[in-house]
Amino acid sequence: MEKRKQRLEGKLQKHVEKVAWQKQLRLEPRLLSRKLASQLQHWEQGTPRSPWEEQLAQLLQEAPQRLGGKAAAAPAVRGPESRLEGQQQRLLSFFECCLLTGHLPLAHHVLVTHHSKSQQRRLLTLSMYNMVMLGWARQGSFKELTYVFFMLKDAGLAPDLRSYAAALQCMGRLDQDAGTIRRCLKQMAQDGLQLQGLFTAVPLGAEERAELLRAVRKAKPSFTPPRLPVSPPQVNTSPLLRDIYAKQDPAVSYPRLHLSLKELQGLFRRQLRVEMATTITVESVEKVPLLTKEVLHARKTLAGLRSRWKTALYQELQETKESEAHAAQEGRLSLFPYLCLLSEKEVVGMLLQTLQALPAQGESLLFLAHELGLRVFKRKQLRNEVQELEQRYSEYLHLLASDTQVEEPCLPRQRWEALGETEAPHEQPWPTSVVVQLGKQLAEVLVRAARMPSSLAAPRSPATLIPVLYHVYSFRSFRQIGILKPHPAFTQLLETAAERTLTFESTDVPMLCPPLPWTSPHSGAFLLSPTKMMRSVEGSQQHQLLLERCPPAELHGALDALTQLGNCAWRVNGRVLDLVLELFNDKGCPRLGVPAPPSEAPRPPEGRQAPKGCLLPEVSPAEKAEMRRELARRLKVAREMQSLRADALYRLSLAQHLRHCVFWLPHNMDFRGRTYPCSPHFNHLGSDLARALLEFAQGRPLGPHGLNWLKIHLVNLTGLKKRESLEARRDYADELMEDILDSADRPMTGRKWWMEADEPWQALACCMEVARAVRAPDPTAYVSHFPVHQDGSCNGLQHYAALGRDGAGAASVNLLPSDLPQDVYSEVAAQVEVFRRQDAEQGVRVAQMLEGFIGRKVVKQTVMTVVYGVTRYGGRLQIEKRLREIHDFPQDFVWEASHYLVRQVFNSLQEMFSGTRSIQRWLTESARLISHTGSAVEWVTPLGIPIVQPYHRDSKVMIKGGLQSLTVSSSVDTSQKPNTLKQKNGFPPNFIHSLDSSHMILTALHCYRKGLTFVSVHDCFWTHAADVAVMNQVCREQFVRLHSQPILHNLSRFLIKRFCSDPRTSKSVWVSRLMDTLLSVPKAGTFNLEQVKRSTYFFS
Repeated sequence: MEKRKQRLEGKLQKHVEKVAWQKQLRLEPRLLSRKLASQLQHWEQGTPRSPWEEQLAQLLQEAPQRLGGKAAAAPAVRGPESRLEGQQQRLLSFFECCLLTGHLPLAHHVLVTHHSKSQQRRLLTLSMYNMVMLGWARQGSFKELTYVFFMLKDAGLAPDLRSYAAALQCMGRLDQDAGTIRRCLKQMAQDGLQLQGLFTAVPLGAEERAELLRAVRKAKPSFTPPRLPVSPPQVNTSPLLRDIYAKQDPAVSYPRLHLSLKELQGLFRRQLRVEMATTITVESVEKVPLLTKEVLHARKTLAGLRSRWKTALYQELQETKESEAHAAQEGRLSLFPYLCLLSEKEVVGMLLQTLQALPAQGESLLFLAHELGLRVFKRKQLRNEVQELEQRYSEYLHLLASDTQVEEPCLPRQRWEALGETEAPHEQPWPTSVVVQLGKQLAEVLVRAARMPSSLAAPRSPATLIPVLYHVYSFRSFRQIGILKPHPAFTQLLETAAERTLTFESTDVPMLCPPLPWTSPHSGAFLLSPTKMMRSVEGSQQHQLLLERCPPAELHGALDALTQLGNCAWRVNGRVLDLVLELFNDKGCPRLGVPAPPSEAPRPPEGRQAPKGCLLPEVSPAEKAEMRRELARRLKVAREMQSLRADALYRLSLAQHLRHCVFWLPHNMDFRGRTYPCSPHFNHLGSDLARALLEFAQGRPLGPHGLNWLKIHLVNLTGLKKRESLEARRDYADELMEDILDSADRPMTGRKWWMEADEPWQALACCMEVARAVRAPDPTAYVSHFPVHQDGSCNGLQHYAALGRDGAGAASVNLLPSDLPQDVYSEVAAQVEVFRRQDAEQGVRVAQMLEGFIGRKVVKQTVMTVVYGVTRYGGRLQIEKRLREIHDFPQDFVWEASHYLVRQVFNSLQEMFSGTRSIQRWLTESARLISHTGSAVEWVTPLGIPIVQPYHRDSKVMIKGGLQSLTVSSSVDTSQKPNTLKQKNGFPPNFIHSLDSSHMILTALHCYRKGLTFVSVHDCFWTHAADVAVMNQVCREQFVRLHSQPILHNLSRFLIKRFCSDPRTSKSVWVSRLMDTLLSVPKAGTFNLEQVKRSTYFFS
């Protein structure tokens, strides 16, 4: 009872302080117009004949003529556009947070302060005045709302629909007389605004809408609000998607999940609990230590420290809030409302979690600040519409469950929209400077609060408290950066305690139920946590604006493909996981992709070579330099090992946590349209080990051909027989059946054949699946959960060859039917060998040294990435890495040899793919000229997805004070000049990526119509073994359909319309050159695309 009484007294004291603080905030505006100031002073004296409502009605009549939308939203005076826009975003986010946290008087106070100063007034926009007005309207505070109207008029702005909605809503709450409302409605009509627009164009909640209607009916009793227009269903206009959205086809067989409605509803409730908690704690898979006295003592010490840190963090947070509140009281844009978004308990938990996860070598303060700020932003977005969501989701599940039926089969998005889903309001991202400043403030709170007894570091030292975190400077890649580093004694305490828990954000782990269907650019995936359809650099808006302006139906292909990819149910391959964990907890195995623990990292040199050896007088400058380089190399290796180990720990711990669960991976896409799972730590896009841990939760009988595809897939994973036919690969698997079965039965004690494969863990998983299938009584009836992959043959070059109808290039990348697969990497290596032999005969030394060393593996990565824009410099680094892996090659010649080889690889590609290089040059030159006109490159994919390249010149923002000043790149991209170099170098690979994404989306949607399980890793498509032949057929057909469109000519027409049709710029020399270039579309060859449909090895 005593504790409860203290808590109540504390809450009462806080309330009293808040009320007293708010009384100090300024509500009356200071107006620049003398006439308005005089009117305001007269009205404030409050004559009985002049109530506030009539004052507002008169003020509306005297308001200036309604300005155009652009002018009304713009500041009166314009400075440098980028900086101004960034400041406006910051101000808008400040007002938004004030309203969210119940600090409307503070928002009003800051609005008044900015309005009173001409320099700051130019930052204010109509939406800011409206936001504060709507806040007062919800509270029925008419006097304060009228103050805002005075300021709005004083700024030379005219009210819009939202302004009138605020005024009328407030009148409805106060039950005002009809005369005042009539005058308000009359003025609105004179301003050219429609009464119906209040109910159709202004986003309002149910209660706000009711109060608005109440006010309107006082003046117009017979008024009936218009029903939201039920527009006919929009249809995607892309000819490529006509089949997908045609009237119901009886041949369509949409797949269902293997789970019942009751099971799926239970999974929904589990996922809902996870998201409402915002974080999830899982057990670590690191080896359990013996519970010695030392371990137990360390855990007890940590528990005591955390208890004290919680108390200290609460106190520091309160003091920080008080300081920021004082700054806001002075009219400055402080962090106070941002700090109030989450409860103090949530913030303290988040900071303690950050401290726990900090690596021993520390972390960049800028990185930590950005991460902490983002976590606050993401958590504040959690929606609270649980009851309505549960009812709608339960109805939606009838489409997916195994034991239910729907009247008419349809796509998940169509089902969700038919259930009447109301769009969640789209929230603007915070400026990067706000995110970093807030995170920096929280990091500094943690530094001040987290202290420990000095005895932990030095047992005999005086009993004082020392910081747990230290701010130091260090060099990373030749740049000096500030780092927050934990005290070695604290790191040692954590290691000794060996606690076995990890905490993740709920959006960083797979979902436990099917994701919400994607219905718009900002609605889909997680149940409560808003996710963007198109991921981007934090704070950038250009692509988001393009998506929002795009007709919704044009995005249906992308939305439905993302939904379909996310609806694939997964499970963990337990046998593989057990083997990986065995190695992980036994010093790892880097050769197999299992990182070693930090104890295996190289130690700093000892003896004369130790860092202190540099101080010895007899050490020469050259030796000192070498010692510093060696120390830096070892520290770099140790950091890399730590990073890889942590990544593996997260992945394996999540896999163990989900071992007996069915789970889903919601997807979104990058700005080019390439799709990615939202869960960063555990998904199918990772390494060989990551992929081997996953299999489909829903199985399919192998059927007559499934076992053959498993065998072919196994041989593909070994990296052998790449130039052999599918039949030869199947026969090779039969020859190796003894090794395959041995690998499956005794992976760690047998002959270990699987370890020699290119993809060892996936090969092992496939061995186990083949063993189970061949030992089944009837292999054709064996239910397989194993995903079989089909890879494109250098897919970027395939798209280039199809664009240019390049017959020679098409043959090299398997667009032509053939009895045996072509291997472009081997062909390039052979061509490079021809050049090398010629140079060797001429006496070129490096060519002579390379004899016998030029193989497929050396050139593969460079050939693969040339099509995606790799430069000669990047290609040289790739080849250097491959040469260093060849132990017999003289390492002294690596630098010279890599220079020579990258030149010959580029020459070979130029000779073999002349059509490809001409298209690349055309795209590059077009992008260069577009950039010189002052615009970023934009285009629309064949499926209608708008794309814009997010490469702009950096605009730096300095965040001063505290531990250190931080410089962040401002990402306000709507007004920044484009980065010409990045725009022109990025266009060819990004354009090709948008094409491979379009091909994947088409394949995904058509596979879904045929009832297949389908997922992709860019140009690698996965399905069940029984369905590989069907998927391959769909894949080939959709590639032909895609490239049957005049893609380059459509691109040319779009770019001319977008960048060359403005009469104001038509005389520009850059626009003139751009027009000439865009009209010179590269000529196509004579290759017949229809042949792709018969190419067995197109994807194989």
